[in-house]
Amino acid sequence: VQLVESGGGLVQPGGSRRLSCAGSGFTFSRYFMSWYRQVPGKERELVAAITSVDGITNYADSVKGRFTISRDNAKNTVYLQMNSLKPEDTAVYYCNARWLSGDYWGQGTQVTVSS
Repeated sequence: VQLVESGGGLVQPGGSRRLSCAGSGFTFSRYFMSWYRQVPGKERELVAAITSVDGITNYADSVKGRFTISRDNAKNTVYLQMNSLKPEDTAVYYCNARWLSGDYWGQGTQVTVSS
């Protein structure tokens, strides 16, 4: 099982970035997919989530209206489109896949919002 995030980097305040997470080694379409983020000294927090089949989404209040989660089950990939980025969005972003007893994490990708 593998989850590989990509798309992180340095972005200016107000800018946009799209993160991708490619899954392999499991039946991606059955899994509830989420994005979390973590900054040093703080707990990992849920950013956005999307259900497996009907694509219902849920967002943290801090990112509502700015971030969009989506998935392409044919490509085994989940995305996080981040717009109007703020310095407080700076964190390591992690992809998570969950279904029944399966609970998998990616290695994380750093997003830094700074001028």
